[in-house]
Amino acid sequence: MPIQCEEAGRVLTVSVSGEVDHHAARALMTELGQRVDAALPGRLELDLGGVTFMDSSGIAVVLRTWKRMSQLGGSMTLRCVPPQAAKVLKAAGVDKLVAWNE
Repeated sequence: MPIQCEEAGRVLTVSVSGEVDHHAARALMTELGQRVDAALPGRLELDLGGVTFMDSSGIAVVLRTWKRMSQLGGSMTLRCVPPQAAKVLKAAGVDKLVAWNE
């Protein structure tokens, strides 16, 4: 699963593309964790605009990343959430925990 990262100041923007399902989730969580731990950003913007499919594994990816950012004293925002992924995340109540810019 390809991800791209950009750092500007203390903001890390991570763009995810492809399918976020049980096949890709573990690798994505590992990569996100490594990028966050390397950058130690004050804010993480997780851009899901390139996501073509998300299942419940995507919920775990988002929540684990949000939890890590909270542990570091930072914040996280979801950006460009596609309709299908939004449906999955909202069904789990993620929109009530994580800041959201559609």
